[in-house]
Amino acid sequence: MSDKIIQKLANPAPLGLLAFGLTTVLLNLHNAGVFGLNSMILAMGLVYGGIAQVIVGAMEYKKGNTFGTVAFTSYGLFWISLVALILMPSMSFFGTVTATNSTGMGAYFLMWGIFSIALFAGTLKLNRALQVVFATLSILFIMLALREFTGNPTLFGSVTLNTVTGIEGVVCGFSAIYLGFAEVLNEVYQKVVLPIGN
Repeated sequence: MSDKIIQKLANPAPLGLLAFGLTTVLLNLHNAGVFGLNSMILAMGLVYGGIAQVIVGAMEYKKGNTFGTVAFTSYGLFWISLVALILMPSMSFFGTVTATNSTGMGAYFLMWGIFSIALFAGTLKLNRALQVVFATLSILFIMLALREFTGNPTLFGSVTLNTVTGIEGVVCGFSAIYLGFAEVLNEVYQKVVLPIGN
């Protein structure tokens, strides 16, 4: 009889949550008007928000976690596709590529909103912190779609829909950061350091 080797695998989810959260906060600080769209946001979107989450999705596949595989891989590819949408029209390598108009971007964000709402339904069987992440993410994508479809109207005073969307996106990003750190610290200390509402 052969001896079984038991190997403990690390939980990849905190890496994916932090990659998503940090990148989402930075992009939405831009949306809120704190700074312009720059190479820092695009690099974070491509490398940490994009590539890192795709890797995490593959790691979740190895663990047999279908939800984690679909979520992390999809949102990683979302970030990569968003960077491509921004950069492709200005890159001669792709020939003449027309930049996406507001209607196209609205449809893009709307489809991601529908996708996020479906995944939110899956979180109802999981912890409260993850429910907050996916609820705020679903709202964020719907707000981004509305911004594109309506031409970013002024809501009150000089505050535009884009500014409010940016603030909501920062809340979404920080909720993912909180959950990522909670999963790391709770495992390290073997007790609840940051509650996630199991």
